Amino acid sequence: MKRKTIKTIFLLSFLFVGSISFAQGPNNGPRGGQQGPPPIPSEKQIKNMVNDLANEISLTENQEMQVLELYLAHFEELEKKTTENSRPERSEMEAFETAFQKDVKAILSESQQTQYEAYLNEHIDKRPGRHSGR
Repeated sequence: MKRKTIKTIFLLSFLFVGSISFAQGPNNGPRGGQQGPPPIPSEKQIKNMVNDLANEISLTENQEMQVLELYLAHFEELEKKTTENSRPERSEMEAFETAFQKDVKAILSESQQTQYEAYLNEHIDKRPGRHSGR
């Protein structure tokens, strides 16, 4: 009888621990369980991103102003797309991102375009939920 009691206690303990694990929900992922797109950056965050980019690829003041305008417009449009009732398709969002990058590259010299590609690859790989080797 003693052996049966030990088995029962072990089984109940196992079930209890297992149920606690499932009760915690999906917050164990790389983005803390956040669903959907990442939050839209604030204007200050966008300015910081463009400033970092400007330093990284040596933008002129004129280029930096043009790129900042593109980034501000891009994120404003992105916010509109992601806050509407219907969620955009992945292919639509990828096309939107590709068009944005093309617009940015149009402002850059050839060497800056190469640096921009490297900058994007480095920063995309560091974002939460992304894997290396895009």
